[in-house]
Amino acid sequence: MKKIFTVLMAVFVLAIAVPASAQKKDPKQNANTRSVQGAVLTADDDPIEGAVVQLKDTRSLTIRSFITRANGTFQFQGLSPDVDYELKAESKGKTSSAKTLSSFDSRKQAVMNLKLDK
Repeated sequence: MKKIFTVLMAVFVLAIAVPASAQKKDPKQNANTRSVQGAVLTADDDPIEGAVVQLKDTRSLTIRSFITRANGTFQFQGLSPDVDYELKAESKGKTSSAKTLSSFDSRKQAVMNLKLDK
């Protein structure tokens, strides 16, 4: 009986420990990452909902996308501080100029607004 109880307790402890260790770490908690956020705006500074913002890792050429919220905002987290990133936005055939988040920019939470061309 004691042996069964011990085995059941061991299984119970493992059942709790494994999912807890497998959870993703929050990028905000990692001191070695940074984020960029901002808004996509018209030429008249009005926010654009549903614009597609692309973030390009200039080292690996990987592209991540974000569709802006109702207030035109976007956010990318978990970015390496050792990589340059290129940001641009597009909506209804109009595009923004590309902006670069440099590896020399030491901000942990950079803010970069993107304005669509007329």
